[in-house]
Amino acid sequence: MENQTNINDYIKPGFYVDCASPNVLEFARTHGKGNTLREKAVSLFFAVRDGFRYDPYNIILKPDEFKASVRITKSSGFCIHKAIILTAVLRAAGIPARLAFADVKNHLNTKRLRELVQTDVFYYHGITELFLDGQWFKVTPAFNIELCEKFGVKPLDFDGVTDCILHQYDIKGNKHMEYLKFHGSYADFPYELVYRDFLRFYPAMFAMEGATNKGDFEQEAAEENKRRLVNGGI
Repeated sequence: MENQTNINDYIKPGFYVDCASPNVLEFARTHGKGNTLREKAVSLFFAVRDGFRYDPYNIILKPDEFKASVRITKSSGFCIHKAIILTAVLRAAGIPARLAFADVKNHLNTKRLRELVQTDVFYYHGITELFLDGQWFKVTPAFNIELCEKFGVKPLDFDGVTDCILHQYDIKGNKHMEYLKFHGSYADFPYELVYRDFLRFYPAMFAMEGATNKGDFEQEAAEENKRRLVNGGI
């Protein structure tokens, strides 16, 4: 974990949080609507949450694949990708932002993903922390609204005045996400750390260097939710 002492560290470009890249600046200008930094932060949160589908597959463990300027050209990404994008566009809009990570226990994933990762613990769940009016806020833009609807989970809405991290329960009161451990905050993406632990914790998913796992997570979620409804919500 880094020693965060200077707010200027969270406004400057990094290798991964490359907030000075033209397409990142353009995204911030286009989607950062509002007259205040708080309003811009809220609109950028929703733009990233719903503008990029959550996809835990198709992850390529190569450095360039985690750069905001690269991810912003894609239509989807997993939680770390989306946290990097949000952190970069917030900085591009003049809002200090940094990355944070936590291990979470996921009670609502799909059968195929469970078999692939061989655990219900998701390591290094990506979070964005942003600084407004002297206060840091934790937000996670990971799950787009369409996916939440398919899973029966209330989407996260950032209001600019409270933290916005994953719900502990779904709309029926069943356990959804449980935070197990926070790994701290970083000015830029700690690629080497995450790369090492992903290989260690998810050997079946990243068995070969450069391996990718194709899939449609939203479709899987819709099918499993349909089966739960047929079986009486179980």
